[in-house]
Amino acid sequence: REKDNKYKIRMPKLRVVQEYKDNRKSIVEMERNIFKFKKSSEEKSRKREKEEKFFRETFMYDKEINVINTATAECSVPSERRVDLPVTAGEQLDVIDVTEGHAVICRNSEGRYGYVLVEHLNFR
Repeated sequence: REKDNKYKIRMPKLRVVQEYKDNRKSIVEMERNIFKFKKSSEEKSRKREKEEKFFRETFMYDKEINVINTATAECSVPSERRVDLPVTAGEQLDVIDVTEGHAVICRNSEGRYGYVLVEHLNFR
């Protein structure tokens, strides 16, 4: 009997059940990812609101925020002050308002506002 059991080919009995468990795990992970996405979008909206509030207080901007034009940054420029917007080369910026000098007020994709020199922007 021991020899018979030794050479007997065993088929996995729980293979279907294991596949079912794998599918079930993937569905649960997808549901978790959906909830994470909603959470991150809520955090982003809070962050944008905070940035907009800071922008209105710092720049004393009472008008409605409208995008005048879009521009692309030609080169990377770090910010020297908090009111300056740090930009990287190729970044898309929304132009919000034009100032008297050589700077414009822009908003980046993260929702941050600040001054950017016209020399560093490429308008299409």
